[in-house]
Amino acid sequence: MGYTIEKMTDADWDAVRAIYLEGIATRNATFETESPSWDTWNSNHRPNCRLVARSNEKVLGWAVLSLVSRRPVYSGVAEVSVYVAADARGMGVGKALLGSFINASEKAGIWSLQAGLFKENSASITLHKGVGFREIGFQERKGSMDGVWRDVLLMERRSQVVGG
Repeated sequence: MGYTIEKMTDADWDAVRAIYLEGIATRNATFETESPSWDTWNSNHRPNCRLVARSNEKVLGWAVLSLVSRRPVYSGVAEVSVYVAADARGMGVGKALLGSFINASEKAGIWSLQAGLFKENSASITLHKGVGFREIGFQERKGSMDGVWRDVLLMERRSQVVGG
């Protein structure tokens, strides 16, 4: 199946939300247990770095940035989220999204991408490592989900283009 990487539009929200809900259901992608409203989601993600993978009109996956801090010194540091639809996993969608996303983030002046992943989410860890992220540590017992404390692996990718 062929697909393209494109800018996310507001009209993509229903598909983005559906893919996010699939990720939530795995209990291995996020501590969240439900999807926020569009307004909440929109206000929590940078508007200049939002991509979708699309086949015809169907959204197969998405990637966005969240601010790490509003302090000016951290203006080039952001947290990346990437989600792929269940029926599109294993087709290279995540790698294509992150590869394009890295270029878009550098054009937006981002010098450091961060990701927090459950230590058990080996597919996501492998995906991030495949595009240049490295492990920088982990947060032990970061939060409890379904009565189980979960550790979060911290990963980072430093730009070779932005930030010297």
